[in-house]
Amino acid sequence: MDINGPTVIGKISYTNSWPVFHNFHPASLSHPAEMVTEVPAILNRGMSEGSIHVGALSSFAYAEASDRLLLLPDLSVSSEGPVKSILLFSRVPVKEAANGVIALTNTSATSVNLLKILLEKAYGGKPQYISVDPDLDVMMENADACLLIGDNAIKASWQDQGYIVTDLGALWKEWTGLGMTFAVWAVNREAALKKQEAISEIADAFAESKKRGLRDLVPIVRDACSMVGGTEAYWYGYFRNLCYDFGERQQKGLNLYFRYAYELGLLPQEVKMELWSHNLLTRVKE
Repeated sequence: MDINGPTVIGKISYTNSWPVFHNFHPASLSHPAEMVTEVPAILNRGMSEGSIHVGALSSFAYAEASDRLLLLPDLSVSSEGPVKSILLFSRVPVKEAANGVIALTNTSATSVNLLKILLEKAYGGKPQYISVDPDLDVMMENADACLLIGDNAIKASWQDQGYIVTDLGALWKEWTGLGMTFAVWAVNREAALKKQEAISEIADAFAESKKRGLRDLVPIVRDACSMVGGTEAYWYGYFRNLCYDFGERQQKGLNLYFRYAYELGLLPQEVKMELWSHNLLTRVKE
């Protein structure tokens, strides 16, 4: 890891993280930093390998590399029920689809594994999974149900194609009574030690950006309308419905998700979440 070069910050390209990133400007930091905007798969690999020092990544990717990462406090993309952008489209009720053919995309391990937990643990299903590009019509050609996430899910939800639409955030809440965390902010452990001042400044800047973003959603909603489509009313509802905190309640829901993922063999090891702080590590309560 280059401790003398700029601190590399990872930014998820999905709209759901925009309120945290909108007012975050690496150029205004006193320590040199650069931001890399990518799809989760690339950010996840960079965070794990250490070429990206700090930033957002999917919850499942954090779990896979948790021995090398620390969680930044009070930052996440979570929902306490419906998430509105992780949707299962099916011809039959979920209970029946749980033993059918399910089309998945390779874009998000967190959502894919959440679906596997719900179908196999909550419904006792034994589905067959196939991997297809994220296009609703193509996915449903050879499947009983398909999973869409992010902007693909949002756009598909605006059109009534006659499918049953199941929100995985709502299903998780119904089954567990807890919310679900889809993305977290983390720092590479080595960077946390070697770039302490820079990481401290970045953590504070993210916290301030989140506060400002949620206080004034106008420019974020405007960007979403012009870049993705839809109405202002839809996007205000979408962003206000999400939770960007990472308190005890979010940690409890994520701990349960990791436990189930381990029990199903989706994770090779149990996850012990540890939080970065300005002066010490904080182990998350079980």
